[in-house]
Amino acid sequence: MTALSSSLSGIQAASMRLDVAAHNIANAQTPDFRREVAQQQTVGTGLGQEQPGVVVTIGKSSEIGADLATDLVQQMQASYSFKANLRSIRTQDELMGSLLDIHA
Repeated sequence: MTALSSSLSGIQAASMRLDVAAHNIANAQTPDFRREVAQQQTVGTGLGQEQPGVVVTIGKSSEIGADLATDLVQQMQASYSFKANLRSIRTQDELMGSLLDIHA
């Protein structure tokens, strides 16, 4: 279940990062707008710790104004991360099915 929980947390993190980038793009022309910044961190990588995965914290940029190039790149990165984690879940599901077929 470790790979599954890790992939699920990766999907949730990618979704949050995508939401932050979309929020920033939608509000780019708002006067005195401060961008949201998503910071991703891995957790549970040592023995005896919680399930491995990632956690995203959202903060505000110290500078006022939009950065559309960064937000577009963040959207693409979040999309690729989402797809990679989804593929990991699909692969685990296929391997589990093969294992059950072997034992049947």
